Amino acid sequence: MTVLDLPRISDAELAREARPRAGQVVSDAVTMTWRNLVKLRRNPELIVFATIQPIIFVLMFRYVFGGVVQRSLPPGYPYVDFLMPGIWVQTVVFGAIAAAIGLATDLKSGLLERFVSLPTTRSAVLVGRTGADMLRNLFVVVLMLVVGWFVGFRVQTNVFCLIAAMLLVVFFGYALSWIFATLGLAVKDPETAQAAAFPVLAPLVFASIAFVPADTMPGWLQPWANHQPVSAVVFAARNLVNGGPTATYVIQALLWCVAILCIFVPLGVRTYRKAL
Repeated sequence: MTVLDLPRISDAELAREARPRAGQVVSDAVTMTWRNLVKLRRNPELIVFATIQPIIFVLMFRYVFGGVVQRSLPPGYPYVDFLMPGIWVQTVVFGAIAAAIGLATDLKSGLLERFVSLPTTRSAVLVGRTGADMLRNLFVVVLMLVVGWFVGFRVQTNVFCLIAAMLLVVFFGYALSWIFATLGLAVKDPETAQAAAFPVLAPLVFASIAFVPADTMPGWLQPWANHQPVSAVVFAARNLVNGGPTATYVIQALLWCVAILCIFVPLGVRTYRKAL
């Protein structure tokens, strides 16, 4: 039998053979997630410094700015109860920068090129990076809950609403990780990635209702403060733990998260392929 006598394989059949199985995709993603978690375990300083900053924010806003902001809140509404859901969201937003810096570092060092030579799915690197960040965010948010408890924060609803609020915040942080993962792959340099992240973070975090009510801001800024993704998640988390209407705010927050993922998951994978 000659080469010409061999059965011809169509391009469609080759594409089907090259397409990874669902089990392989999950297995590769879990492996990459564990790799990033091991890096955190071997560098505990990263966890330490990642938790010091939100603790400082809690103490600073609680005891430095709390007296001023308290005057703009309804009577009987402690500022610390208003503050803590905003601190949770601020923590995961700032934590999302790690995806940009980590992927830019791996890309610059040539590590991602080594991953391409391995029989792994392309999306596993990004899923592993963002998945590890999600687990780290969960740990930090739980830690912030403990810190908040010591400075006077109390849940006014029930434990199920508290869990729902924390999971919503962590899910939002996961969605943001894809934005910054895409950014890190696009700029290809860790220092540039860190510098480029701040113009994105500042309007989201500080021009929101995370720390102060929107009605204390200038009139031209209030529409943005009330209708942006960080504020949507803070509204939902705050009402879940403090009481108040939740369905509309939770739906809005989830829609923001899903919209971000629908845009930046395929964009991140595409950027990853172009970067190599």
